[in-house]
Amino acid sequence: RFENTMLEVIREIVYNVTGKENLDMDTDFLKDLGLNSFDIMNIVCAFEERYDISVPTRDVWQLRQVSDVVKYLAEKGIS
Repeated sequence: RFENTMLEVIREIVYNVTGKENLDMDTDFLKDLGLNSFDIMNIVCAFEERYDISVPTRDVWQLRQVSDVVKYLAEKGIS
């Protein structure tokens, strides 16, 4: 399923950028992982490179949980 595939991709990118593990769909990037804005922007850049998309800054701060990222990517046509 799309959600499971995307969860694995998100886990991989977050781990590669931050070393953080054990993400699920409800993981909050700020509250649960304690990421800072630098971490978040590096993660966003990794997604932009991997999927050849552009994520406007105004969108970034609405992506608080893993599930938000999965939904956002689906809306962008990523599969």
